[in-house]
Amino acid sequence: MLAPNALRWTGAPGHYEVYYVTLTDAASGVGLWIRYTMLAPLPVAGGAASAALWFLAMDPRPGAAPTTGRKATFPVDRMHAQADPFRLQIDGATLTDSGMTGAFEDVAWDLRWMPSGHCYEHVHPLLRRARVAKTMLLLPHADLTIEGTVELAGERLELSACRGGQAHLWGSKHAGSWAWAHCNDFCTPEGAAAPGEFVDGVSVMVPRLGRELGPSTPVVGRIDGRDFRSISPLRVLTNASTFALTGWRFEAVDGDRKLVGEVDADRDQLAGVTYHDPDGELAYCYNSETATMRLHLYERARQVGGWAHRTTLIAERRAHFEYGQRSPVPDLELLTR
Repeated sequence: MLAPNALRWTGAPGHYEVYYVTLTDAASGVGLWIRYTMLAPLPVAGGAASAALWFLAMDPRPGAAPTTGRKATFPVDRMHAQADPFRLQIDGATLTDSGMTGAFEDVAWDLRWMPSGHCYEHVHPLLRRARVAKTMLLLPHADLTIEGTVELAGERLELSACRGGQAHLWGSKHAGSWAWAHCNDFCTPEGAAAPGEFVDGVSVMVPRLGRELGPSTPVVGRIDGRDFRSISPLRVLTNASTFALTGWRFEAVDGDRKLVGEVDADRDQLAGVTYHDPDGELAYCYNSETATMRLHLYERARQVGGWAHRTTLIAERRAHFEYGQRSPVPDLELLTR
């Protein structure tokens, strides 16, 4: 593969590509979701290729607006990319392997981090080479400590030691429905920080031959000091998963270890947006950067005939969660279109 963050678009129609950073401000609890995207429509959809900047915030503080969303769209010739060293620019906003800056309307960001140097991928190389998956998802920087500033509707947040991650995805079609979660801001049940631990997973239902197949559920992470990769074709199909608008429960196995994850999001902290497929169809996404996750690690134990619980990690309103489907959720406002 190319460098994890290298732009995959070749200039042909039928492609979308997304870079995003999610994080939670340690001081205020505000969750942030900043995206750099491009879309090259198929002829059937009409329109020219474009690039966009997205800024979404979820604010749990009393009296604050629960969600804020901004989006600015530009002709694709306002996007420039280089692979080595990686640099992506859309209008005046930039993204590199060590930070991102940008501003439009009443929002701005200036963030920096130390590159992780370790990429995780959700799509197994066998499936990637066979071109079975319509979307590829990589985590070039899954476990970041982020510093910097964010300006949000007249307020300036000074960010210090914030936990977050950066991802890169591209493809030709979004799933029929899906759930996604990321967290690298865990504590033990006693309240002690658990640095170096993270999990990132996605579960998708995919339309095939007139019906939806799935869920397919790859999960990656680093738990108890060891990498966790449950991405083989067999595991992806057999990992248990149940998701809905405000939550997701999954079980994923990697060798002698099993993760059980439980994610809960407040309905009033969901930011609704629309995703456009290259063929012109829409997907409706509802995202929370202030979700709660409980993650349980089990290990095989022959003496008890199954799985023995090893540890539990908790992230109270510090997890990142997304739910998507092909129709809008009634009574939930769409912040960007």
